[in-house]
Amino acid sequence: MTRLRCAIPDDYFKLSLTSADWSKITDRVDLSVFEQPFKSQDEAAAALKDFDIILAMRERTAFPRAMFDRLPNLELMITAGMRNAAIDFDAARDHNVVLCGTNFARDPTAPLTMGLILELTRNIGRESARMHAGEPWQAHLGIEIEGRTLGIIGLGKLGTKVARLAQAFGMNVIAWSPNLTPEKCTEAGVTYASKEDLFKNADIITIHVVLGPRSRGLVGREDLLRMKRTAYIVNTARGPIIDEQALLEVLQQKKIAGAGIDVFSIEPLPVDHPFRTLDNMVITPHLGYATAEVLRGHYNQMVEGIDAWLQGEPLRRLS
Repeated sequence: MTRLRCAIPDDYFKLSLTSADWSKITDRVDLSVFEQPFKSQDEAAAALKDFDIILAMRERTAFPRAMFDRLPNLELMITAGMRNAAIDFDAARDHNVVLCGTNFARDPTAPLTMGLILELTRNIGRESARMHAGEPWQAHLGIEIEGRTLGIIGLGKLGTKVARLAQAFGMNVIAWSPNLTPEKCTEAGVTYASKEDLFKNADIITIHVVLGPRSRGLVGREDLLRMKRTAYIVNTARGPIIDEQALLEVLQQKKIAGAGIDVFSIEPLPVDHPFRTLDNMVITPHLGYATAEVLRGHYNQMVEGIDAWLQGEPLRRLS
């Protein structure tokens, strides 16, 4: 039997080989790990062109139609998660690639959201960096979030979890999304608001909607300008949900107090991106789902998925 080649790209944390029992498939499959992000689509295509199986980490290396055109040996792709905006599902089907996914047993994005809120309002990381650098004692005055209003855009499973955490900190919570109803808010124990009122009244706004045609650019210039000058915005969802150019200008002009952003339209964020120069912006490299527990779950399900496919019974098939 011909041995198959399996690529594991974007293993930034060098966790893949120690997070799952690969011995279940290594009698039939050879593994190759790529720890650094590819610099371009050309580099990715050249590195991956000979592989039969690719294990894609969600929202990292992109697989548009043009990429599938350059992967002649590819038979199976398994993505972390059951959706991945970086993969052209139709192209996978057209190229006869079996595309499968993995389930999220947990989602640690809500605690990260609260962490960004605390960093924006209490400057924990900034003051830690100053302490390590030997700079003068105390430079940033914090504000309390207790009693302030959190505006949540998107009150699904994740938005509801954030609401509960915020309420534990003593925050008042209001919510809006295009399809949200007052009844749903009542069930979640939060107050319904119109989009205009949410941006006008919230002290902190956080985004928890799925990226799609309707949500791309959902937060635009007019929305940002409606915010209080003392307000903050947090995005742990997807970069294109916010008009990034408008956000940049609003922050540069100090129209709002700051932003905590974990996701960007281009990832990894270019080293010369102007976001990196702003002192009223906390930026993190898409850490929302990046925990040992989550990645261990994905890699174990990927092993399971390869084994099932080899037996002719693909699991969690997406196309």
